[in-house]
Amino acid sequence: MKVFENFEVWFVTGSQHLYGPETLKQVAANAQTVARALNEASTMPVNIVFKKVLTTPDEITSCFVEANASEKCIGIITWCHTFSPSKMWINGLKIAQKPILHLHTQFNRDLPWADIDMDFMNLNQAAHGDREHGFIMSRMRLNRKVVVGHWQDDEVVTQIAYWCRAAMGWYEMQHLKVARFGDNMRQVAVTEGDKVAAQIQFGLSVNGYGVGDLVARVNAVTEAEIDALIKVYEEQYTFADNIKKGQPLHDYVRYQARIEIALRRFLEEGGFGAFTTTFEDLHGLQQLPGLASQRLMADGYGFGAEGDWKHAALVRVLKVMGKGLKGGCSFMEDYTYHLHPSGMKVLGAHMLEICPTISDGKVKLEVHPLGIGGKADPARLVFNVPAGEALNASLIDLGNRFRMVVNTVTCVTPDADLPKLPVARALWIPHPDLKTGAAAWIYAGGAHHTAFTQAIPAECIEDFCQMAGIEYLLIDKQTNLNQFRNELRWNDLYYHLAGALKNL
Repeated sequence: MKVFENFEVWFVTGSQHLYGPETLKQVAANAQTVARALNEASTMPVNIVFKKVLTTPDEITSCFVEANASEKCIGIITWCHTFSPSKMWINGLKIAQKPILHLHTQFNRDLPWADIDMDFMNLNQAAHGDREHGFIMSRMRLNRKVVVGHWQDDEVVTQIAYWCRAAMGWYEMQHLKVARFGDNMRQVAVTEGDKVAAQIQFGLSVNGYGVGDLVARVNAVTEAEIDALIKVYEEQYTFADNIKKGQPLHDYVRYQARIEIALRRFLEEGGFGAFTTTFEDLHGLQQLPGLASQRLMADGYGFGAEGDWKHAALVRVLKVMGKGLKGGCSFMEDYTYHLHPSGMKVLGAHMLEICPTISDGKVKLEVHPLGIGGKADPARLVFNVPAGEALNASLIDLGNRFRMVVNTVTCVTPDADLPKLPVARALWIPHPDLKTGAAAWIYAGGAHHTAFTQAIPAECIEDFCQMAGIEYLLIDKQTNLNQFRNELRWNDLYYHLAGALKNL
């Protein structure tokens, strides 16, 4: 069963009537074979649906009109099996609203050296048919993904599958609603941003709600509802001794359960996929939502601390993109450093709200003082993140555009136990190293908050940025700081001119 079983990516093939009905019949048969193979690939998260061979301007335009109107279609794969004159595609591409992947492939992998003739050459013309197709999209300045290689190659299938996940993330972002309880943390710059510009760029809706709206629901939760949720906690987590039933801090856990029930109810009633809180606006609440936020993230909600709506949305989108893959996703923060010359590392954490989907499996429920906010000691899940590859992504508002900054990292096991650190935490080595990675991040203006994922590669986020039409910057093992700073300068110039380029 597909991960996103209710959604489709349409497979359309370009040709023309010049080659006669027999050739077009073979083109259709071959295209259906390719589409079927992609759809049956175990890694393909959506349904790949063959539509038809497009041979006239009217057919092409009608196909894009249909795709735009379809609630199921989240993207289009195009392939020109033969030569498909690109002027036929102009009106269709002008109105295209769904992401496009241009598959540059050929039905046969190998040339039939002893039998090749002009009939074979006329049928298998992707080598120059796709170049004609590529020209018109470049001429029209259209964003798209180009994947090159034989359609049966694992690398090609994987690229298409990740692009489909990015398309699903883009669909989610365009329909996402973010609820903000309170405002941003006071005087902080990077968590601010233009919510109107974000809705124009991404489609997401971000709106604020008074914490009193949540408090009313918190106070309405019944003791029976709390009892039932406590049983779930007991089944899923190891309880610290002092929070078990009958122990001094058990009521603190019950209050987090009360918040979770109320918060979940609010989000479900409003159709929200992400939310934010802030410790500077807790009037009427006894605790900052800690365990509640962690568990809601584990169920797929996006979260941003201190009013950070951009990363709440990003966490939700990356969770959608990584659905069904190994590894989790969480709100994250670069908290403190280990700067020993033998191996510099980042300790990532937050006050409370790290998602248990990224845990090493050993999750403990504890209650500790928070130290800020002036409220009661909140319950939270405490765990380590396992060793392995991951990445941090940050979405920032530069005023004239949105920028996505991605840093690939290698998570490592802590050098020693952390018995006095009562939060969930991840330890990682940034690529290419801490000095270069942190400097590049700071030059790029990346936030101290991120969306951390073990499930998807950087390429998937790059595909998302292409669909969204935003800037993408990658800091990885190949990053050279001087070249990276030049890329920042070039990008500033490009985005300054990009509006004019679109009108050429």
